[in-house]
Amino acid sequence: MLKKILIVYAHQSAGSFNAAAKDAAVKVLTSQGCKVEVSDLYAMKFKASATAEDVTGTVKDAEHFQYGEETMLAWKEGRLSADITEEHRKLSEAAVVVFQDKKAMLSFTTGSHESMFSANGINGDMNVTLWPLQNGILHYCGFQVLAPQIFWPPPHIPSESRCSMLEAWRTRLEGHASFCLNVEPDVTTVHWCDCSH
Repeated sequence: MLKKILIVYAHQSAGSFNAAAKDAAVKVLTSQGCKVEVSDLYAMKFKASATAEDVTGTVKDAEHFQYGEETMLAWKEGRLSADITEEHRKLSEAAVVVFQDKKAMLSFTTGSHESMFSANGINGDMNVTLWPLQNGILHYCGFQVLAPQIFWPPPHIPSESRCSMLEAWRTRLEGHASFCLNVEPDVTTVHWCDCSH
């Protein structure tokens, strides 16, 4: 059985390296037979703030609005805003019905070189930076968290290096046939890439 893949994409420029990485992922995963859906947060004019606008109809206590309580009630009553309902649909259809079987992988660019994200670097250790998101959110919510795909500063490296990073990304995705097929991953076929050199 083939899987549905949801890519959550957040970059304002269609000419960015992030856009190229997203396009490469869509192409590779589609060629593997996956059904790929992209949530383009900028195109959707996604707002990250949690407000009373996320609830349709009357809230229980407008004077002392409690977001968690109000949205839970709205979810139970089918009164969440259309944008949230649509993203819930995408998430529920992605991969498998069993939430714990889902995988998550962060894929992003940086504005600084890898050395700046080391234990002694000015930005601190990247693993420490990513820990709250990868462990505290994704793993805690039941995702199997794969190693992140980090594209070290595309604006500051030669075009050939950017092309090599995209090719390594394609290779990594091609090595993850389990993204699309309802099978357990065979770790011997995973091609981890090191785009740092």
